[in-house]
Amino acid sequence: MTGKLVLENLKNRPLRSLLSILLIGVPVTLILTLVGLTQGMLSEAQNRQRGAGADIVIRGSTVQAVTSTSTTTIPARMVDKVQEQPHVKLAMGVINDRVELILGLTGLDMAKFNRMTGGFKFDAGGPLQGPDDILVDRLYAEQNHLHIGQTIKLINHDWRVAGVIEPGKLARLAVRLATLQDLDAATGKVAQIYVQADDPANIDLVAGELQRLLPNFKVNTMAEITAMYNVDQIPAIKPFTVVVAAIGVVIGITVVWLSMYMVVLQRTREIGILKALGASKTFILGIILIEAAMLGVGGTILGIVFSYGAQWLIRTLVPASFQMAIAYGWWPRVAAVTLAAAILGALYPGLSAARQDPIEALAYE
Repeated sequence: MTGKLVLENLKNRPLRSLLSILLIGVPVTLILTLVGLTQGMLSEAQNRQRGAGADIVIRGSTVQAVTSTSTTTIPARMVDKVQEQPHVKLAMGVINDRVELILGLTGLDMAKFNRMTGGFKFDAGGPLQGPDDILVDRLYAEQNHLHIGQTIKLINHDWRVAGVIEPGKLARLAVRLATLQDLDAATGKVAQIYVQADDPANIDLVAGELQRLLPNFKVNTMAEITAMYNVDQIPAIKPFTVVVAAIGVVIGITVVWLSMYMVVLQRTREIGILKALGASKTFILGIILIEAAMLGVGGTILGIVFSYGAQWLIRTLVPASFQMAIAYGWWPRVAAVTLAAAILGALYPGLSAARQDPIEALAYE
C-alpha cells in the first residue's frame, strides 16, 4: 500500500518529480566525472610509463610528485655514467617541455628509444628525419585534425608532422632530444634517465647502486613510479573532490527539502484523510521518506547515465588532453551519499506532515 501511494504521488506530478531527479543527478554526474577523469588520466599516464620499457627512472631531486614536470637538471654525461654501471643494459636520457596544462612534448634519443622499447608503431608516416620533425600519437592527431606533412606550432617553434604513432609508449608528442635541448637552452642536460636492467632479478640491486652513485637525484623502480600514480600525488585533488561531494550533498538536501515541502503543502487534505482513517505518524513519515529515497535513487541512476555521456563527449572532443574512466567503485559511494542527502532533506517536511492535526488538515483549502 505504501509503495503504491508513493508511486501514484510521483506519477501525478511528473514535472516536479523529473526536475527533482534531474537536480539530484547533476551533482552525481559532477562527482563521477571528476573521479573518472582522475582515474582515467592516471591510468593512461601509468600505461605510457610502462610502455617506455625501462625498469628504473632517475629524476631530479626537486621533483615533489610523480605527476610533476621534471626540471632539466641532470647533466647528460650522467647517462653514459649510468650506462657503465654493472647490470645496466641501457640508459636513455629524455627532456620534457609542457605544451598544455597537462600535455608535454618529449625529446628522445630515438636510437636508444628504439632499442629500449622496440620503437613506435606508426598509423601513418614514419620516423623522425629532420631536426624539426615531430611524432604525434593518434589521439592528439584526431583532436587537432593533423595529417602527415602538416606544420604545427608548439613552444613557439614550427614542427613538421612526420608520423602518427599508436598511443601508449612514453610520449604523446616526440621530437629529437638535441632539438628540444637547444630550444629550451638546456644543451648538455636531461630531465630524466630511463634505465633498463640486464635481468629483472637485478632491478632492485641496480636501483640501490644508482641511488648510492647519485645521492642528489631520485632513483625509483618503474614499479614504484607507477604505484605513485594515485590521487594522493595530485595536489588539492582530494580536497577538491570532497568540496564537490559536499556541494552535491547540499544541493541534494535542498532539492529534496523543497520538493517534499511542496508535497506536504499540496497534500495537506490527503494527509488529513489518511490520519482520519487511522494512519499513524510513522506511516505518514514513511511515505515522505520513501518518496524522497526514490527521488534519490532516480537522481543517482540519472547521474550514472550522464557520466557515460560525459565520457563520450570527452573522447569525442578532447581525447588527447583528457581521459575519463567510468568509476564503477564510486557508484555505491555516490548512491549512499545521495540517499542520505535525500532522506535528510525529507526529514523536516516528513515530521511536519506527521504532526499535522487531522481536523485542521481536512479543513485546509
